[in-house]
Amino acid sequence: MDVTYVRYQSPTPNSRGAFTGIFGLVNNLARDGLLTPAEEGFRRTNNDWYDASYTDPTTVDPTVYDRAINPLAASWFRSGAADWLLAPLPGYLQILHTHQVACVEVRSPDPGRIIYSDDHQIVVVPHRDFRQDG
Repeated sequence: MDVTYVRYQSPTPNSRGAFTGIFGLVNNLARDGLLTPAEEGFRRTNNDWYDASYTDPTTVDPTVYDRAINPLAASWFRSGAADWLLAPLPGYLQILHTHQVACVEVRSPDPGRIIYSDDHQIVVVPHRDFRQDG
């Protein structure tokens, strides 16, 4: 069986050409002061939960997201990641929907050159743009 990876991201690239992921999109809303107190509570609680639940790749390799070394590096969930790891995503998607921020699910068996890997996620430098068509 082929391994497939899944990512939730903006359908359009940012000014650097990267597709901002779901957490970055919600964090941008927070940074801009646009979240309601309830949304900010959800974001903070779940960001903290994610930080405690799986490895931050930069703690293993501080250069993983270095723009000069790994341009456009992006993290993807393993499709076999435990359901509990993906369970909070609908709340993030609801926040984005409420604020009319587009976010799409993208799946691929080969999203790019793997520069980090663990049981739940990979970080890749993409082979190509990953838009809605995956």
